Amino acid sequence: MSTSLPEGNRAVRAAFILALFGWGVGFYGPPVYLAAVMARTGWSLSLVSAAITLHFLAGTVVIASLPRAYARLGVPRVTMCGAAFTALGVLGWAVAGQPWQLFAAAAVSGAGWVTMGAVAVNTIVSRWYVQGRPLALARAYNGATLGGVLFVPLWAALIQRWGFVCAVLLVGACMLAVVGHLARRVLGRTPASPAPSASAAPTAPVAVPVLAGRRGSDATPGLWRSRAFVTLAFAMAVGLFAQIGLLAHLFALLAPRFGEQFSSLLMGAGTACAIGGRYVAAAAVTRFGQRRAVAAASYAWQALGGLGLILGWLQGSTVLLVAGVLLFGAGIGNATSLPPLIAQTDFPAAQVGVVVARIVALSQAAYAFAPLAFGTALGMAPHGSPLVLFAGAAVLQVVAALALLGVRRAVLP
Repeated sequence: MSTSLPEGNRAVRAAFILALFGWGVGFYGPPVYLAAVMARTGWSLSLVSAAITLHFLAGTVVIASLPRAYARLGVPRVTMCGAAFTALGVLGWAVAGQPWQLFAAAAVSGAGWVTMGAVAVNTIVSRWYVQGRPLALARAYNGATLGGVLFVPLWAALIQRWGFVCAVLLVGACMLAVVGHLARRVLGRTPASPAPSASAAPTAPVAVPVLAGRRGSDATPGLWRSRAFVTLAFAMAVGLFAQIGLLAHLFALLAPRFGEQFSSLLMGAGTACAIGGRYVAAAAVTRFGQRRAVAAASYAWQALGGLGLILGWLQGSTVLLVAGVLLFGAGIGNATSLPPLIAQTDFPAAQVGVVVARIVALSQAAYAFAPLAFGTALGMAPHGSPLVLFAGAAVLQVVAALALLGVRRAVLP
């Protein structure tokens, strides 16, 4: 099979759909599951929140092992198994009658959804695109954004109408059918005879600088001695920690002021802004080539959104609060999609897959604790003022931006 633009587009569409289900069920779903489990069982918020933390932590173990799993079993089998684990785990959330059953279900669902997450999207798209990868990944990762926009209200509506178990069975069956079709028809296909072009993978590897401290093509021995890896992993982890920590509490903070309906619409609009943010970042990377600088600018943009939230809350300004949510939302997608693009230019091709898996795993391990950390800070704030959350998120985004700028990389030709 020759590498062609239609084949590459088919892979991007497949990655988009996987991201839609992966994030819709495994990332944006747990806060909805939390409310449903508490309503059904009467268990405490801290107990069910701990299950969500375990859900994300379990995924980190699988993420770090995905490159080896892909090499041994292939992308189709790994993805299909992951979808099955996700469906089974979420069903466990719906039927758990004891806390240990809930934690067991959280471990299964957490291990499954990451096979449809960031590493999977990057792996599928990277087979077909090198120089055209920024735009291709932006298109694919938009599935993650739409997963939040579509699945949160969908889960709420299905659970309210038919109950948690029926909602899981319906969504799970649909997910397994769609992922099974993609696994059979698309995910196993690779370019048979790559041809160099702006949209397809070239036959010769792109020249990238090899960082000191590496041993041959093995990425693992020298990664922690590589300043490029450390700064990239740190920036991604800190940026996502700030992002997830703030978003986990933002709706609850806005609802008393704006009402639940307007607040939900505003949160949805902020999430939708991530689509535009991804395309702007992809265009900037294509035009200027400095991927670390573009990512740093995206973090700075989110910090500006945090400043808007601070000023809006202090002044009681609806306009500034709305602007703050939208500005912060514009960078949500780039926090996931830009680090793999940076890895493409900072590391030799043989190491990129391992590097991406490691930075995603480390980031997920960090942001698993973000809702708890931000919630604790909110509880300790005078009168429960959210200013500490807004300021904390803004400062952490600036720290992430500065970390990325600590290493200058060559521009990909």
